Amino acid sequence: MKRSRMREEAFKLIYSLEIQKDKDVKDQLELYLENSQIEDENAIEYMNDVVLGIDKNKEKILETIKKHLKSDWKIERISKIDLCILKLAIYEIKYKDLPYKVAINEAVELAKKYGEDTSGNFINGVLANIIKE
Repeated sequence: MKRSRMREEAFKLIYSLEIQKDKDVKDQLELYLENSQIEDENAIEYMNDVVLGIDKNKEKILETIKKHLKSDWKIERISKIDLCILKLAIYEIKYKDLPYKVAINEAVELAKKYGEDTSGNFINGVLANIIKE
């Protein structure tokens, strides 16, 4: 399975967890992997790493997002889809040492596919502010 496809699957689960709130992340991860019939060991390892890593570092990731929003924006105003894409991209940049250009490009592509018309530009702007730091 290609990395882009793995990332998209991870995004779907992260979004599901964001909507469900208060569900056990490990249980939801196992259930998702079982129902999606993902058998690629690299994909399973990636999903485990990303989903559990985001959960473990969620406060730091959310602080990073808040810090890099324009002054008139609040995190509550961000759509759940955009928020999940930002969490995934920030985790990959800060905790996985993925080249930021790759992370931003992949995040923008997810935003174009799943977000609103302006999501790609919004995601790009927030991530660019993070990279400048």
